[in-house]
Amino acid sequence: MIPVAEHALLRDLAKRVADLSADPVNQDRVARIRATNGLKPVRPIIWIDELPWHELNINDELTLRCESASGRAMEEVFRRILFRWAHFQVDMVVEPAYSINKAFDNSGIGIEIEQETLSTDAANRIVSHRYEDQLDTEESVDALLTPVITARPDLDEQHIAEAQEVLDGILPVRLRGHQIDYQAWDDIAQFRGVENCLIDMLDRPELIHRTIARFTEIGLAQYTQMEAQGLLEADLAALHSTPAYCDELPAADYTGGPFRMKDVWFRGRSQLFSSASPDMREEFDLQYMRPLMSRFALSYYGCCDPLEDAMPFLKQAPNLRKVGCTPWANARSLAEQVGGNYVLACKPNPAAVALDLDEPALERELSTLIELCLEHGCPYEFVLKDISTVGRRPDNLFRWAKVATEVVDRYY
Repeated sequence: MIPVAEHALLRDLAKRVADLSADPVNQDRVARIRATNGLKPVRPIIWIDELPWHELNINDELTLRCESASGRAMEEVFRRILFRWAHFQVDMVVEPAYSINKAFDNSGIGIEIEQETLSTDAANRIVSHRYEDQLDTEESVDALLTPVITARPDLDEQHIAEAQEVLDGILPVRLRGHQIDYQAWDDIAQFRGVENCLIDMLDRPELIHRTIARFTEIGLAQYTQMEAQGLLEADLAALHSTPAYCDELPAADYTGGPFRMKDVWFRGRSQLFSSASPDMREEFDLQYMRPLMSRFALSYYGCCDPLEDAMPFLKQAPNLRKVGCTPWANARSLAEQVGGNYVLACKPNPAAVALDLDEPALERELSTLIELCLEHGCPYEFVLKDISTVGRRPDNLFRWAKVATEVVDRYY
């Protein structure tokens, strides 16, 4: 449990967060997110996510003062909310509760990532990797285990009781299930290395088919067990760096109880196909992912990979709702194909905040995307993410938020 000596500090922070959650602007932002995800063009949401927190601490606003591990974890959540709100809130939403993710054990697939890493900043979690190839034969693929998922309600009770002891009368404590973030090819690349995967798509396609087929089976087995044990969540604020509130979730026939796959978002991504053809993405990725996608209510596909050439294949997914627009995509082509049928998740270039922010260049980037989306009737959002560094100049991020808001203001 969190030591009593730390309660006063945490309760003070929680009161400040609770006050923010009561601001009506949160309701307006949630309503716009729901509208956007419902394919209704409205003023776009602007979010900032995946931050280099180790570079942002100014005036000790992020300095943790609790000593217990549990206290520090709660304190970090509150301090980061308060920091975002004060310096680059854009359209962030502060929810009127303290959320705890349901606990579960995962037995794994029988292998662990083996790698060497290099970094220039020990405090930065973004590092370079060299992966050992552990899946270079059909025998090694066949030896992969199907994971066993085991819900841990005993830990849930412990975590809830611990939080309630501190937050009673200030913030309700909410137990939440998990998002589905399917990244089979990210996982395979970490067990093989990207180059080996790409070479074998040409030299040993039968091995690649066997590999992705096995990982698809593993994904389905994991999600089926999560569904059966009540570990899924339909009421998500975010789905891997995208606003997730949606009026269509859960499904219309939901009558209570644990959420089903048909009640929740599916998030899919396969970034290494940035270096492969659209036909290869279809052959080795999408034809395997679509049947998995179809079990869920809505799907969002894409991360850091350009998708304009993949849209004919993506459109074959009946529940596709959101498509990623990376800084390296042909945004015009993507907007033309997306139209009003999907949400365009626009991801401005995070390199903009790594050095001295070029405000005119940012204005041009955002204005171009806005005008393309307006021209083609695309519901859209802006999410600045994958920010590995701000060059130890937090003001870059603060200015980015200010400029982005001002640009959107010109159109709405």
